[in-house]
Amino acid sequence: MKQSYALYDTWLQRGYTLSESMKTVLSQAVLLSEDQQLEFCMKEYIRGVRRMFGAEVQQVPKEQAGVLLGTLEQAAKCLPQDGKTPGAEGFRIYENGGHIAVVGADRSGLLYGIYRLLMLLAQGKLPENADICETPAVQVRALNHWDNMSGQIERGYAGESIFFKDEDFCFEEQRVVDYARMLASVGINTLTINNVNVHQTETFLISERFLPKLARIADLFRPFGIRLLVSINFASPMRIGGLATSDPLDEGVQHWWERQTELIYRWIPDLCGFLVKADSEHEPGPYQYGRNHADGANMLARALKPYGGIVMWRCFVYDCAQDWRNQKIDRPRAAYDNFVPLDGQFADNVILQVKNGPYDFQVREPVTPLFGAMKQTHLALEVQVTQEYTGQQRDLCSLLPLWQDVLQFDTKRPGTVADMFGSQITAMAGVANIGKSECWTGHPLAQVNLYGFGRLSWNPALTPEEITDEYVKLAFGSDPEVTGKIADILQRSYPAYEDYTSPLGLCWMVNPGYHYGPNVEGYEYTRWGTYLRATCREVGIDRTAAGTGYTTQYAPENDTLFSNTDTCPEKLLLFFHRLPYSYKLHDGRTILQYIYDTRFHGEEEAEAMAAEWDTLKDKIAPSLYEAVAERFGMQLENAREWRDVVNTYFYRHTGIADEKGRKIYK
Repeated sequence: MKQSYALYDTWLQRGYTLSESMKTVLSQAVLLSEDQQLEFCMKEYIRGVRRMFGAEVQQVPKEQAGVLLGTLEQAAKCLPQDGKTPGAEGFRIYENGGHIAVVGADRSGLLYGIYRLLMLLAQGKLPENADICETPAVQVRALNHWDNMSGQIERGYAGESIFFKDEDFCFEEQRVVDYARMLASVGINTLTINNVNVHQTETFLISERFLPKLARIADLFRPFGIRLLVSINFASPMRIGGLATSDPLDEGVQHWWERQTELIYRWIPDLCGFLVKADSEHEPGPYQYGRNHADGANMLARALKPYGGIVMWRCFVYDCAQDWRNQKIDRPRAAYDNFVPLDGQFADNVILQVKNGPYDFQVREPVTPLFGAMKQTHLALEVQVTQEYTGQQRDLCSLLPLWQDVLQFDTKRPGTVADMFGSQITAMAGVANIGKSECWTGHPLAQVNLYGFGRLSWNPALTPEEITDEYVKLAFGSDPEVTGKIADILQRSYPAYEDYTSPLGLCWMVNPGYHYGPNVEGYEYTRWGTYLRATCREVGIDRTAAGTGYTTQYAPENDTLFSNTDTCPEKLLLFFHRLPYSYKLHDGRTILQYIYDTRFHGEEEAEAMAAEWDTLKDKIAPSLYEAVAERFGMQLENAREWRDVVNTYFYRHTGIADEKGRKIYK
């Protein structure tokens, strides 16, 4: 029998099977409060039980209830007095004698607990006498849309914006509500709906021209515990207010932001704050006035402080007008050089949003040295859920292994990136991957990245295998053959993609502008600072103390690790070192042979994943099968092009043939 599957429903599917006894338990519920704020949580519980399990819920007296819902204040007596207490936004799910209590530390915690209960039941993972107590690892779990008001999405691969069209708001309220529910179900509590590159029209989002419509969006997300951030233009005092300057130390500019912030909060009282990209890729910022980033961020922070708002200030700042002839300038150094000297100077409601690597969401790059180096500043880990450099939702690429590598990186300052969650790292941000496509993400299986981002921002200790297991059981049902094969495909997808695109940490071998498909020297002679410097003898960049000095930005132990070719992780070898093609790796292969082997292996893996998907044709709904099969067709074409272009490039440079005699075009 084919698995029914609604592309739109993602991991909140209809029609899960439960025992009749469990349905009976779920169908008799009580809300332990008459608080209207909590009534929404009960409505979500009723809706979820009906849609996911086909059972109708009756609200009954406490003594008759199978499920008790409330906050700690109301439900303390329903839990054992054992000291297990969830923190802010956390919950406890306690099952005893056929009765289930879902207790939130607060309203949001109750809502998250309800979603977790329903999703655990859908996976068959709520055992008898279950006791689950969870608190999110970070305070701000944010999704950043790069939507423009034209309706186009920068780096969007799933259709046009669900919020904007023709330089104005244009949205279906039900779709926005469904999106809010989807995000809340995995714990996301903050959302930016407009691009960090704030263009002319978007600059006016914080003006009376658009605030009523922005407030309506905030109204739709608010019941789900999601607050809005707004991407702002640093030059707004000039472009909206008509001032002659946007200098953050100018009193007139400061007063303008104070007045404008007060106006914004009149419309959206629970606004989370501002997201800012400044002095980056031609966006305006404090540098043009001789000020630094702390001056700019703190000016905005003071305006937001009375309302409890925050500034999320992006650290993606580098010289994007670099001369490729100048080998002393190294783009990966830029974030550290710009921000570490300012550590301790930022206001306590400023969070620096730091990309996971020093480049720009590459398939493989090291973790940025800012983590651990800035000990007196709140940070956010920024990852890219949308697959700009990782297949653009045409190629399948589960990003969970990449993110796990980031989270588990030991900074030696001290501890892993994940260890810093909740203390130094107070936020995690992901660049959104959704649009108007039927399945939200363009590629149905790309939903795993959105699901996984939410789960990791809640609990960074989860493994890719655990998250993948959750996702496939929720999205594709209980048939172990179906879920097992889809999980296998997802787990193979990132290594396969890396194999045919990015050998040993070489970055940027993509077509300029749109970043899909191979172009080995596409960025080689450009201003962007993204070079391979390949010759007929060697390739890579020396980033040790003897080269650009980038490794010295890490803790001494990691500087030593990366600087030594014997200890440098081989997946990053050519990111940190310039080496001859004849250099032998630990397994005895030369760098050149490794490049050849991984291009062939990556393409073979793409073929194998497509073939494995084909075996599910009679097991799943035609709409799902066909949508994914079409994407695999695109991926196979792309993988073959990567294989042939990269191999031919290096063969032509070196004149050295593949030792296995495989086809390389001359």
